[in-house]
Amino acid sequence: MGMTDLRQAGRGLEFNRMAGRLAGRMPAAVRVVAFALGLSLLAAAAGRAEQPPTALAANAVQQTAAKPGPNDRQITLAVRSYLEREHFTRRPIDDEIARRWFGIFIESLDPMKNYFLQSDIDAFTQKRDSLDDLVKRGDVSFAYEVYNRFLERVDARLPLIEKLINMPHDFTKPESIIVDRDDTVWAANEAEAEDNWRKRIKYDLLVQKMEKTPPEEAKDKLRRRYASFSKRMHQMTADELLETYLSSLTSSLDPHTSFMSPGTLENFEIGMRLQLDGIGASLKGEDGYTTVAELVPGGAADRDGRLQKKDRILGVGQGAGGEIVDVVDLNLNEVVKLVRGKRGTIVRLKVVPVGQTAPKIYDITRAKIELKDSEARGEVIEEGRKPDGTPYRIGVINLPSFYMDMAGARQGQAEYKSSTRDTKRLLDEFRQKGVDCVVLDLRNNGGGSLPESISLTGLFIDSGPVVQIKDADKRVQQYDDVDPGVSWDGPLVVLTNKFSASASEIVAGAIQDYGRGLVIGDNATHGKGTVQSLLDLGRQLFQRLPNAPSLGAIKITMQQFYRPGGLSTQLEGVKSDVELPSITTHLPVGESDLDHAIAFDKVPQATFQPSGRVSVDMLKTLRDRSAKRIADSKDFAKVQQDIAQYRKRKNEKTISLVESEFERQWNEGKAADDEEKKLEESADPKRPVVKRDYYFGEAMNVSVDYLNMLKGGAAGLARTATTTEPQELQPVGR
Repeated sequence: MGMTDLRQAGRGLEFNRMAGRLAGRMPAAVRVVAFALGLSLLAAAAGRAEQPPTALAANAVQQTAAKPGPNDRQITLAVRSYLEREHFTRRPIDDEIARRWFGIFIESLDPMKNYFLQSDIDAFTQKRDSLDDLVKRGDVSFAYEVYNRFLERVDARLPLIEKLINMPHDFTKPESIIVDRDDTVWAANEAEAEDNWRKRIKYDLLVQKMEKTPPEEAKDKLRRRYASFSKRMHQMTADELLETYLSSLTSSLDPHTSFMSPGTLENFEIGMRLQLDGIGASLKGEDGYTTVAELVPGGAADRDGRLQKKDRILGVGQGAGGEIVDVVDLNLNEVVKLVRGKRGTIVRLKVVPVGQTAPKIYDITRAKIELKDSEARGEVIEEGRKPDGTPYRIGVINLPSFYMDMAGARQGQAEYKSSTRDTKRLLDEFRQKGVDCVVLDLRNNGGGSLPESISLTGLFIDSGPVVQIKDADKRVQQYDDVDPGVSWDGPLVVLTNKFSASASEIVAGAIQDYGRGLVIGDNATHGKGTVQSLLDLGRQLFQRLPNAPSLGAIKITMQQFYRPGGLSTQLEGVKSDVELPSITTHLPVGESDLDHAIAFDKVPQATFQPSGRVSVDMLKTLRDRSAKRIADSKDFAKVQQDIAQYRKRKNEKTISLVESEFERQWNEGKAADDEEKKLEESADPKRPVVKRDYYFGEAMNVSVDYLNMLKGGAAGLARTATTTEPQELQPVGR
């Protein structure tokens, strides 16, 4: 499970972010979802439009609804067949699955129940129990019936939204808005719908007030947002609708089985091989505009120097003289397709630079882009004191994902991209620099390639089982480190948090079971203990064709993995040896918070030889010393206050629309919002390998204690206590 999955699980919308903040919930992966505007989780306030938006009804360009693609029936039949034959649960597509499927699909379009009326839902429900029968015929007509009705409701709301934005609102009137989808209901009639929308617009305006947006600019922003949403919904392609519909089916079996359209499959493969051809800019949709989220360091746009973060792209042209196509309000995926292209070719961008109003034309030559932000990076730091008074040298490896160029591996390329290769290179450099300890930072690492997690663990253990895997037939097979020897035999620390998932948990669990190193972080990791295989439908259905058509793929849960000791990480994750207080521990962002998650269980322990480098007595001492420092830390005292406040507010289902109360809740919810910002920063390609905050500082304090105990046991720890303890009360880097 990648960070993208974790973020998309909460449907990153502005309402999500603010509602989560006010209700004390983390929106990056929570089902307290927003109004399905489809904005990026990274969305920030955009600059003022160069022209004031006109009325919403005029802005909403009507287009013909998507029609089923020529391969939809064949794809649907294949997905249904693979689900029943290959999925880990071997669950038949029956009426129960049809009911789950129905609910997930409706929610994907209208998560906060704002657009459909109850009468719409009643009409759809009449066909709910027949979805399992329709899919056996490859019939996806229900998706279009629901989607077309949704477009009707979206368009019908635009004049109402315009009226509500323009009307005066009483921000002293005692009323509230529901932010928990489970507690919301569809409007029974148009009068109820209008009142729901009145509160929603009132909420939107309060958010803009909190962000200090001038009143007229706030209204303009909301007009453009809702008009743009309507237009984007009309731009949904047959591939996108089929992906949404079939992924609603796959999610009915477990949260990690999904259908990928050809475009999504291409992006997935780019993420695994960490390279593509293009200009090296990450784009996002923002109130109708395509804006630059990040520039890839060293990429074509970064080297060119003109395009900057937060610039708005208004048009895209191909070649030195190609017509520039207007991309305002265009589906973000379509904009990406226009910008992306073969290396050596020119793309022309019509851009409004951040802080300006006049557009400029940038011609940029596309090039091969290495996605360095997702690969392993290392840094050597100095911490604490050895018994001889010199500092420990600690090599930190920041590993955001377990990546592998699958196409390169299939083709037998000698130097295909691999997280294990990159990590081994860093370990070799660390040895040459004489480090005393290696810290493997897996925080926010959402997983990736299973073979990579096994081979990377093998860099730290000589031989033996790394993971056990059970298939749908209940057969258990162990997977060993097959590469003899190790790249690092010295002290090892693994940093984790609740966003460390899947392959990260395989590595952390194996290191912990072997006693090979110390696991430090949140109470437990994410808890994703299932294995997905990617089945390319074109290759599967047309195996004899040298160039199979692109039909997308199904990422299907086929196995469950277990630690060498026999425990699954499913739902429970990997518990930290030394826990550091964090608000993320308490956020509902784990596997156990997802619908239809597979159950936890165990298998017999595999045969392996523990290293014995971490003992029960050692852990007790490390925990006690860390607890004392944390108790004396002002930073951790603030964290404990935030946790207490969050736990108090986490079950609240509504947000007040009285301005004074809204502002109080806004400020109280800042801790959860800060965690979201940290997630955004973790995806910044220019982020440092080591971020020296209080959390990392205490992790290093524990690491130094661990090194001292390895050097001389309790006596060694006592010898250095007088030189290290005064410093330990301060975060590293201060």
